[in-house]
Amino acid sequence: MEPFSTHTGKIAVLPLDDIDTDRIIPARFLSRISRSGYGELLFADVRGPEFPLDQPEAQGASVLVTGSNFGSGSSREHAVWAIQQAGFKAVIAKQTETDGAFSDIFRQNSANCGLLLIPLMERDWQALALQGSGAEVTIDLPSQTVSAGGATYTFEIAGANKEALMKGLDLIGKTLQSGEAIAAYEARSGPFVPPAG
Repeated sequence: MEPFSTHTGKIAVLPLDDIDTDRIIPARFLSRISRSGYGELLFADVRGPEFPLDQPEAQGASVLVTGSNFGSGSSREHAVWAIQQAGFKAVIAKQTETDGAFSDIFRQNSANCGLLLIPLMERDWQALALQGSGAEVTIDLPSQTVSAGGATYTFEIAGANKEALMKGLDLIGKTLQSGEAIAAYEARSGPFVPPAG
């Protein structure tokens, strides 16, 4: 995984709430045996001339701006892979007083795969979304800010997720950080032998 510190790119605005993982990547694609090739399948069942991500101003965008409760529904890492392989480095979603920005399962899958999720409070989110697809945004993960159109917005992120993203560590990378301790434990514990009878 590549470390994430700052990123500047265009936004693509998909201003819909409750986008579930089956809309992000339809279930019929989950039986593929490869971990690649999902980017072209992102939102496969709803793409077309009227779809926001298919508009000219959204082309080449690297930050997806979407509504609240993004990634609800069934757990599938494929949804995260599809977003990443379509060229998105981060997803910014709307946080309201009553609705979270992301579903819990999608948030964890994203952390495991290295996709930065940014919750913005509704007022800040609206100001950003109103700039429209194609607007330039700069994300600064160390300072936890998003800057666009002369305004800067702050966001919250779990410390462990922030550290992993900044170091470029997925779950395997995090485990390998404890490689010496694991090896020492394995050396002293020996093989497991179940007790007799």
